[in-house]
Amino acid sequence: MRITLNGAPRELTCHPAARLLDVLREECGLTGTKEGCGEGECGACTVLIDGAAVCSCLIPAAQVSGASITTIEGLGDDHPLARAFMDEVGAQCGICTPGMILTAVTLGPRPSLPRIRTALAGNLCRCTGYEAIYRAIRKP
Repeated sequence: MRITLNGAPRELTCHPAARLLDVLREECGLTGTKEGCGEGECGACTVLIDGAAVCSCLIPAAQVSGASITTIEGLGDDHPLARAFMDEVGAQCGICTPGMILTAVTLGPRPSLPRIRTALAGNLCRCTGYEAIYRAIRKP
C-alpha cells in the first residue's frame, strides 16, 4: 500500500488491519507518535491524515492507502509550535505533546482560546494543567 509520509512517498508492507499507530512506530521507525490509551480517548497518538487530526490507534492501515500522513517528525524541531511549546514549558513528560502540537497545527495561526479548548478536548495532559499549552499555541 502506498502513502505519502511526512512529504515523501512510502510503500507499506504491513497487514491491512494493523493499527496505523503500530505501523508508524514499528515499520516506519517514527516513535514520536505515542500510545496513551489505545482507545482513541487521550489524543497522544494524533497524526494528520490529509490535514485532519486523527487518533492513529483507531485507524487500520488499509484506511490510509493513498493518503498523506504527517507525524510530529514531519513538522521538524524548528516548527513554530514546537519552539513555542519549549519556550512556554508546554511539555513536561512529553507523552501528549506530539498529539497536542499536531492538533494545534490544524487551528492555523493565533487561534482564540475558546477555539483551542474545543480543538484540544480530545487531547489529555496529566502534567501541565493546560495553561502553558494554551500559551504555546497562541504564541506563534
